[in-house]
Amino acid sequence: MQLIDVDGLCFEFPDDWKIGKYDDWSFYRNQVSRMWNGIKSLDLLAADPNKTTWLIEVKDYRTNSRTKPSDLGEEIAHKVFDTLAAIIPAKIHATDSNEQQLARAISTSHELRVVLHLEQPAKHSKLRPRAINPADVQQKIRQLLKPVDAHALVVEMEEMRGLAWHVS
Repeated sequence: MQLIDVDGLCFEFPDDWKIGKYDDWSFYRNQVSRMWNGIKSLDLLAADPNKTTWLIEVKDYRTNSRTKPSDLGEEIAHKVFDTLAAIIPAKIHATDSNEQQLARAISTSHELRVVLHLEQPAKHSKLRPRAINPADVQQKIRQLLKPVDAHALVVEMEEMRGLAWHVS
């Protein structure tokens, strides 16, 4: 298994997948993000052996709650759009061979899937509310990203919905 940490959550992917923490890519940090203000990035990119690319954003609100749940779907859509726009240039110009290989795998994919991994407090309280309804966010993401993935998912550790990776 390949392990990758995103903000304290440990993602375990099968060994035959290509994975990368996109917001840590030197191509993203040193070139794409400097093009202009407001460019966003997804947390993880993964390409499975079946030529499916997984575009994964991670949000963990168990310790720091979010106050604006209505903006989350738009935020994810913006990150997906910005990340996908950088894949072809990364395939050609990335200087890191791992980044270039994953960009190549993504650009030859047969399917794109979008996943929001959303952790919230287990119990609703005034101090740590469960302010986001995952079904509402999923519907918004599906509407905004229909040309990319009309079946985008919102998951959490306790409800991974059959995905091939694990989170702890």
